[in-house]
Amino acid sequence: MYRQKQQRSTTLTAAAVVALVPLAAACGSEQADGTGSGSVGAGGERITGVRWSIDSVTVDGTTHRAPDAAHVRIDDGGEAAGSTGCNGFSARAAVEDRGEGDGRRVRLDDAMFTEKACAKTPADFEKSLGRVLTTGPLTTESEGGRLTLTTADGDTVRLSRSEDASLYGTKWAVDAPGRKDGKGRAHLTFDQDAKSVSGRLPCNHVNAGATVSDGLITLGAPSTTRMMCEGSLMDAEKRLLGFFDSKVDYRIDHETLTLTSEDGATVRAVADQ
Repeated sequence: MYRQKQQRSTTLTAAAVVALVPLAAACGSEQADGTGSGSVGAGGERITGVRWSIDSVTVDGTTHRAPDAAHVRIDDGGEAAGSTGCNGFSARAAVEDRGEGDGRRVRLDDAMFTEKACAKTPADFEKSLGRVLTTGPLTTESEGGRLTLTTADGDTVRLSRSEDASLYGTKWAVDAPGRKDGKGRAHLTFDQDAKSVSGRLPCNHVNAGATVSDGLITLGAPSTTRMMCEGSLMDAEKRLLGFFDSKVDYRIDHETLTLTSEDGATVRAVADQ
């Protein structure tokens, strides 16, 4: 069942309200059996645990192109979350056997959408996407990194697999305070050939050895410049330096890198465009 989140980050314009109303009317009443019971669609493509970019949605023969940022991810625990390119959405998800030996079907229930009004995301696209995702079971067809979800009426959502950013060679902008002049944003770049990491902390430049094995990065003792900055920057820098000279777990989800230290501390960074 489609539900709108009660807490709104932006007041809807009248036009946006009109566009979203049909989503509720399109909601199906069927309930999913089980959660996350399957992960492979017809054609052998993995469905769960993958960030899928939404390419287009076709309803009643009319195709609406998706904004670049539109995406969805269904995890193995039975939860789906994504974005229309403007509004976020989430739902309970089940991936089930079709009973015919030719693939899976996806069912989303209790879908919730935020209610921001964004000029660059067409209301017709959001309305059509909500209708397809919440109308009932969706059959799957996949091949070569592409996935098509189809309703019983023949409406479709076409998606393509999003590739994760590479650990190596990517400039990772670290979630940490920076200098007021904007020139000191913390960032790190890993070099596979040199087995090293270099970049900038909130105040000083840094270099260290970095080797990767079994999902862990072994960071060597850091070598830094010796500048002094205001207290908050030095405190943030000290926290980041605590990740060096140790092993850290790393995970990349699309364009987000998460490092987790041996004592459970985390730091996140995003691929700098």
